[in-house]
Amino acid sequence: MEQSSTNSNQGIISKVVEKFLDGKLSIMLIITAVCLGVAALLVTPREEEPQIVVPMADIYVSAPGASPEEIEQLVSTPLEQFLWQIDGVEYVYSMSKKDMALVTVRFYVGEDREDSLIKLHNRISMHIDKATSIVKGWVIKPVEIDDVSIVNLTLYSEIYDDFELRRVGEEVLARLGRLENISRTAIHGGREREVRVELIPEKMQSMNISFMEVQQALQGADASLTAGSFSKTDKEYLVSASSFISDIDEVESLIVGVNQGRPVYLRDVADIADRPCEADSYTRMLFSHSYSKETLQKDGSQEKENSSKSGDITDKKKKEISSDKKYNAVTLAISKKKGTNAVAVAENIIKEFEKLESKIIPDGIYAEVTRNYGETAHEKVGELLSSLIFAVASVVILLAFTLGLKEALIVAVAVPISFALALFVNYLFGYTINRVTLFALILSLGLVVDDPITNVENIQRHIVNGILDPFQATLRAVDEVLPPVIMSTLAIIACFLPLFFITGMMGPYMAPMAANVPLTVTFSTLCALTFVPWL
Repeated sequence: MEQSSTNSNQGIISKVVEKFLDGKLSIMLIITAVCLGVAALLVTPREEEPQIVVPMADIYVSAPGASPEEIEQLVSTPLEQFLWQIDGVEYVYSMSKKDMALVTVRFYVGEDREDSLIKLHNRISMHIDKATSIVKGWVIKPVEIDDVSIVNLTLYSEIYDDFELRRVGEEVLARLGRLENISRTAIHGGREREVRVELIPEKMQSMNISFMEVQQALQGADASLTAGSFSKTDKEYLVSASSFISDIDEVESLIVGVNQGRPVYLRDVADIADRPCEADSYTRMLFSHSYSKETLQKDGSQEKENSSKSGDITDKKKKEISSDKKYNAVTLAISKKKGTNAVAVAENIIKEFEKLESKIIPDGIYAEVTRNYGETAHEKVGELLSSLIFAVASVVILLAFTLGLKEALIVAVAVPISFALALFVNYLFGYTINRVTLFALILSLGLVVDDPITNVENIQRHIVNGILDPFQATLRAVDEVLPPVIMSTLAIIACFLPLFFITGMMGPYMAPMAANVPLTVTFSTLCALTFVPWL
């Protein structure tokens, strides 16, 4: 009679628990959860910090010949007023200097990036007719967090100057830019190549050549124009006037005027040289005394071991460095695409660079990885994963002394299953594995074990009493603690959901915590009502 009464009073959740007690569904749930968790760990991008969307754009306005005061009054101030009228704009900054203005527009955190840029472009296009006549053009450059480089490679040398280093760096950067998931590349330092024309006033005066004539000759020579097309024998031919300057000899042979019936060449009135541009800054590479001493103490066997682990980047440089020298240097900065794995992209860049180093980088030029965001992200994520494993082990050992070894192992199975399902949902939501995500998992560890412990302890008590058979005792035990288990889960969810409504920069930063704690607690309750009673 008692067993019949128990069955009739069972609710929906109790019937679900009964379905899992035969073991088949429980085993399927455990295997599925483990597979989903492993897949999430492998495919979810790993980063040091959460992704924060802050739409920004820089607007460069060109106004040749205008003073900073004129730029401010005629360009920056009117443009600021137009930009403030855009929905979602939080800040507008401007900087006025000779010949140009730089206006930065920043939207509210969380605004859609593409929609914000479209609104910005449309607003500027609507007011083109109101632009002052001194404005000759403008450029809109979006700015986002993924523009920051994840890998910086510094090339340095004692025998090559900064111009030669830059030319080598440009070639290396052109090849690294072909890699998958690379969004932006840049080179910092060094001097670019230029053909410099230095006019000689005395010679220009003696040959009646003005500055404007020289300028027009250079502009007209370095140009290309499509003149049209004509048809012949059922074929269409394009006619173009292409006269781009290709070498310094062509520059020297340009005719800039006529004097006494004879052509005046550019070389007659100017000194022309193909050389590096004038330096406006210098980039140097220095090493500390401790770093130099450490690298010089390594013997050949250790260097060989390092080569097998990290490639030629370290071996080629460590034989030459000295803390007393300043080396000419250029830095290659490489950024990744949004949503890609920083660790994998950085490793791919380093490996490709090691291949290029032996092919196109001459002897005497050495390399140093001066920034590796993927490595630091991997280290910090690894540290938090180790802390998470240590925390789980500590909880299991504590439960082994209080509840017993078998009960502790049951709870130990529920914890990683809850985390595995939470990481999989994280991947579906578009979150990355970062410090905040893992901190949320560590924070929720004490909450995750509550529901399994409650069920395990009550099931154990009913089975030991021996009043009911183990099957019915398990159902009765779960049914007794079902209301407090569900209410505690709902209470925890209610406590953490308000984190979703935090505004400003902290909103998206705290979002992984607002999502992960409720997720892990929910899946913990799911575990407590499914395979934990079966175990």
